[in-house]
Amino acid sequence: MKPLTVSIYFYLTLLTGILLVFIGIRFLVAPAVAEAAFGIHVPANGNFSFHDIKGIRDLFTGLVVIILLLRKEYSALGSLLVLSTMIPVMDFTVVLRQPGHATASLYPHAIAVILCVVLGSFYLRFTAKK
Repeated sequence: MKPLTVSIYFYLTLLTGILLVFIGIRFLVAPAVAEAAFGIHVPANGNFSFHDIKGIRDLFTGLVVIILLLRKEYSALGSLLVLSTMIPVMDFTVVLRQPGHATASLYPHAIAVILCVVLGSFYLRFTAKK
């Protein structure tokens, strides 16, 4: 594999992990803002349980992606990313079921599905060749 290709995948994966950490922290610190960016409205009435669950899930996943990437645990990273595809698929479905959802709110979730499949497949193929 060409070094440029490997570098592109590395930085795309790093960016994905960093974005997940950011999204997770935003859900924990500014739940209303994060909720709007996610593409749904949950009447919280002071109960931000959904936001806490979503925030810690994304924070954890982002940190695991970054740690596996930096430790060069590419096989585990590939497996994690491929299996993690179910998360943005479900997020996409949740937004899609939201009455009056904006189509633009679906794009980040669709992109996340594509990233999980492409990046995960790359790392699984990359480690299979070694």
